[in-house]
Amino acid sequence: MKNKGLSYLYIFWMIMFTIIPLLLILLFSFTSGDIQNITELKFTLTNYKRFFDPVYIKILLKSINLALRSTVICLILGYPIALIISRENIKKRNAMILLFVLPMWMNFLLRTYAWRAILGKNGFINYIIQMLGFSSANLIYNDGAVILGMIYNFLPFMVLPIYSVLIKIDNNLIEAAEDLGANKLKTFLGVTFPLSVSGIMSGVTMVFMPAVSTFVISRLLGGGQYMLIGNLIEQQFLWVGDWNFGSAISIIMMLIILLSMGLTAVFDKNKDKEGGSLW
Repeated sequence: MKNKGLSYLYIFWMIMFTIIPLLLILLFSFTSGDIQNITELKFTLTNYKRFFDPVYIKILLKSINLALRSTVICLILGYPIALIISRENIKKRNAMILLFVLPMWMNFLLRTYAWRAILGKNGFINYIIQMLGFSSANLIYNDGAVILGMIYNFLPFMVLPIYSVLIKIDNNLIEAAEDLGANKLKTFLGVTFPLSVSGIMSGVTMVFMPAVSTFVISRLLGGGQYMLIGNLIEQQFLWVGDWNFGSAISIIMMLIILLSMGLTAVFDKNKDKEGGSLW
């Protein structure tokens, strides 16, 4: 009875805070009119047609471009980090993971603000550059600054899933490959990497999803001149007051994210392996 009660509580929570809000967003996306009075809403596809204006398509493509670039860089940086941590003994491993996730305990907004102090015209890096006798560099309010902010904030989401898979790989498999004459590179390419694909797919998804929809990073490190898809949604809901169009953009973003999850699942051949997979 206790488990059944918890199940009912979970179902109630899901209905109230997940399903109903999603249904309202879906309703607003297909309607026009005053959202305060649902009975006056009129069915329309105008919100979706409006999104396919070249201006908004350009914003979407830029968002996807920056998210993909940051995801690839996170993978290039994150895999070696996860591999190094996974090969340490348990005490060192736990300490390294703690140090790695420690910045995540700080508020996301504060972490991003800190990069403004580092990259700004009078920031720490430019101070060092000027001390060396060079003129200050333009390090902020550009693509590089936005991507750097994404990498800094989302890199742990790449490392942790890969790490969780790597530590579960049976060492006997690696030893067997070495006994058969495989060098370290062949062992990695033939054993370690294939068995860690599920963690890579989870990490790619966990980085790409927040990166493509972020609005705080692009607003702070882009200097307000960056309009990504997350900023567009925020603008429609908070400043313009067009919840119908904002809802349509949100639904389109959900479809893009679900599509990306589906594509990563297609390439994930190790979904039945223990750990690392999100679905």
